[in-house]
Amino acid sequence: MQTIVVIVVISASLLIAGFSYLRAKSLGKEARKKEEQVRHRMYELAILKEISDRIGYSLNVEKIVDIITASLEQFIPHSAASYMLLGPGKILFKVNLRKPVSPLFIDEVRGRMLDSLSALLEKDLSRVSVEATVVGVLTDEEAAESVNSFFNIPLVIGGNVVGVLTVADSAEGLYKEEEMTLLYKIVGQASRAVTRLEEVVKTEQRKLSAMVESMADGVVMIDKDYRVLVANPSAKRIVGFLAEEKPTIFDFIDALTGVFDIKGKLEEALKTGNTLAMDNVAVGERVFHILISPVSGHGTKKTELFGGVVIFHDITYEKELEQMKEDFISMMVHELRSPLDGIKKMSEFMGVDPAIREDEKRYREYIKLIHEGSSEILELVNDLLYVAKIESGKFDVDVELADIKDIIKQRIRFFETTAKDARIELTSLFDKNAKSEIRIDPLRISQALNNLISNALKFTKPGGSVVVQVLAHKQGQSIESEAQKVGIKWFLKDKEEKLKNYPDALFIAVTDTGEGISKSNMGKLFNKFKQFESVVRSGRRGTGLGLVIAKGIIKAHGGIIGVDSEEGTGSTFYFILKS
Repeated sequence: MQTIVVIVVISASLLIAGFSYLRAKSLGKEARKKEEQVRHRMYELAILKEISDRIGYSLNVEKIVDIITASLEQFIPHSAASYMLLGPGKILFKVNLRKPVSPLFIDEVRGRMLDSLSALLEKDLSRVSVEATVVGVLTDEEAAESVNSFFNIPLVIGGNVVGVLTVADSAEGLYKEEEMTLLYKIVGQASRAVTRLEEVVKTEQRKLSAMVESMADGVVMIDKDYRVLVANPSAKRIVGFLAEEKPTIFDFIDALTGVFDIKGKLEEALKTGNTLAMDNVAVGERVFHILISPVSGHGTKKTELFGGVVIFHDITYEKELEQMKEDFISMMVHELRSPLDGIKKMSEFMGVDPAIREDEKRYREYIKLIHEGSSEILELVNDLLYVAKIESGKFDVDVELADIKDIIKQRIRFFETTAKDARIELTSLFDKNAKSEIRIDPLRISQALNNLISNALKFTKPGGSVVVQVLAHKQGQSIESEAQKVGIKWFLKDKEEKLKNYPDALFIAVTDTGEGISKSNMGKLFNKFKQFESVVRSGRRGTGLGLVIAKGIIKAHGGIIGVDSEEGTGSTFYFILKS
């Protein structure tokens, strides 16, 4: 009995000891497993932190993959950690060797990676140039091991495959699912981080592109390799490209040959870091002020050069305006010189020739010439003052109830003698439905009519006609139909749709049978700095300020003024006053 008890106790002790041993062994495994998991997690966090730090100032995928491949030694045994990235026109292949292997080993890795990348992209990459770089330990020409352990991880940025990362070793069955899963996780998180940052950058780029696209100035942005990153529509027009086309730096070089050395100036700006400026560069029929500037940013250690920008500022209008001002000043000097010269000569004759004072007829004639000359100068000065007031916004009108028909009849009587001497028929035509009395400044409206009638007489040949017309317009009605009912004939067909919905108003028009105005000259009207070539060639005198003043008067009344014409047939100058 005693023996049985001893046996039971011993058996129980052995069982307890065995259980304790197995429990301790199990706990040891769990501890080692947890330790391994902690080590893996620490590795993962360290790698992700380094990637995050790098991403903070760079979107360079190559640098990010370099971090991963360089750190794999402490986690996964391997002979080589490699990656392939798609580049512009080539494939980048970089191998980080941890053990000496033969060139054949590297070639085998290269071939497998290229096959994997081709399969992922569903493209034949066999003819694409591969730029290889080998870092780490030296290769061993005599090594005979082949690739026995190998796995690829796709590199995906923004949903697009940009390359593959590969771990390879000469030993067989080396890689476990756990290591591969962790590496997939690290690569995946790095890819997502880059993708998010790229989306932010692309959003900002779209905003920038939208602003650049809408700029009137031509803008061309290039990178350090002189690839055109941005060329807005204005810049494309300079080289004769359509908005949807994508010109290269060579297109700009060809288009600007002999005019502007865009490549040379960019090289100079990038080399010196200075902004260059070029004035009065003529490209075709346009004149540009061109700025060439390097584009750089500040990294962690030094200023990083990103590329350059060329801005084409069109100064054609400014140059034309400058020339027009010079022509206008020259014309004004001429207009003033003639009457001043006449006054000077007449006064000299009257002062030195006693006979003139004795001859009453000659004396009165000289006095008349002096009066006419001074009146002409005063009229010119007044016109300039009117224009100055109009342009400064200080031109006022004194509105009162006045008879527009009476004003027109007075103006016709005033010009009757001039028209008769020029053998031109001057008449008027009134719409019986037109209101006679409206609120206007009678003096200013008379002045506007004077300018329109005198211009019409000046450009109408003998035997022609000038007619002042008044039409009552109802909003929404056809101007042409309204005019036909009244018997008015004029040149307002091109303005039909534009004027149809104008509120109820009076149309006052001066229609002539003169030489008419070409479409190209239409835009030169109502501008004090512009004269038609035909006017300049014909030698007709005048400053062209009359239409500017008339426009200012009608605008001050809240109306609009315009013109329509048929070249070789005649013109209609009109203004509209709300009734």
